[in-house]
Amino acid sequence: MAAHTPHIQSDGYKWRVLTLAALTFTCVVATQHMSMPELFDEIAADIGLSLVQIGWIWGIGAVMGILVGLIGGPVGDRFGPRRTLTVACLLMGIAGAARGLSNDFTMLALTTLIAGFAQWSIQMNVHKACGVWFPKEQLGMANGVVAVGMALGFLLGALLAATVFSPIFGGWRNVLFVYGAVAVLFGMFWWFSDEKSGVEGQQSNQMITFREAIWHVMRFRNVWILCIATAGVSGCVNGMLGFLPLYLRGLGWEPVAADSTLASFHAVSMIFAIPIALLSDRIRSRRGVLMATALLICIGTALLGFTIGVLISLAVLIAGISRDGFMALTMTAIIEEKGIGARFAGTAIGLNMSLMGVAGVFAPPVGNWLVKLGAGIPFLFWAALVFLGFVGYFFMRPTALESAIRTQA
Repeated sequence: MAAHTPHIQSDGYKWRVLTLAALTFTCVVATQHMSMPELFDEIAADIGLSLVQIGWIWGIGAVMGILVGLIGGPVGDRFGPRRTLTVACLLMGIAGAARGLSNDFTMLALTTLIAGFAQWSIQMNVHKACGVWFPKEQLGMANGVVAVGMALGFLLGALLAATVFSPIFGGWRNVLFVYGAVAVLFGMFWWFSDEKSGVEGQQSNQMITFREAIWHVMRFRNVWILCIATAGVSGCVNGMLGFLPLYLRGLGWEPVAADSTLASFHAVSMIFAIPIALLSDRIRSRRGVLMATALLICIGTALLGFTIGVLISLAVLIAGISRDGFMALTMTAIIEEKGIGARFAGTAIGLNMSLMGVAGVFAPPVGNWLVKLGAGIPFLFWAALVFLGFVGYFFMRPTALESAIRTQA
């Protein structure tokens, strides 16, 4: 009986780790991130920010993603997700709360920059934690669950920050103080978690140099294809979601209707994230489901350039159905790649997020500039970014899961 105890502990404890991972995405990353746009009016009135300065504050996070991806991932591979997530959550708590002490643009920008570093580090290492604890047969489901946590946080931050949290806590500063305390609390939760009994726990705890991790990951063609495809989707979604409310209001939509249409994108994405992941696990295919989800995003976004009236809402739903499912499966496929696994998951996901950051910075302004050619042209540009990634999937080698099925057959 004693010989089987570690396995029993590992099998049961992984679900607690998954719950912690999903709640970390909800409470520490997504809710706090999406609260900032809702609080900007209050912040700007208090410390005297211009519209341009607000734009800089919002864009700093994407810039940090480019840098952090090449640092935070290897750090997680070297020290393991438990210690990395503990430090990242504590840093998010301190920097996040410090934003509430800001009295000018400079301090708010500096504290937001540090908080952005922590947020991106958390994201890539939460997915690594899933790779440590879950076997490949369940990894799609696990990443689907944390994707739902992210989508739920986006909804909560957008809906509650200004209308509920700010009145209850007494203003934007206190909201950020509370957010900081929540992040510190989650840091403590991660510190008292145990990663050593996971599926690949012993591998992920080995000491890995930064150079070894980065050069190892960059040798895999599938990793590059997955990263480029995800960058296309990230650029498309960031551009579309930023432009869509302005586009709809330009068509004469009421602000409430425009905002509701945007919220429907996040809602339908959250609803379908786990079913898409479970479908991929059930049919034992990553590439096929990734191609289907990318195609839906591409079609829905392209339709926005042509449709009017209620068909716009339908196009938004088509584009939104698979966003979170796509992201979950991408992280899953990266971790499952033969030669990556949990040991190099942080570095590989970090590379992915760096390219996502690049796309997130450049795709929105390029698309917005194209509006001079026609109001619907930006959507076609963003859809084209996704289609390029879709084409790239044809050049992927079979994933580790698909190869295992062929071997068994």
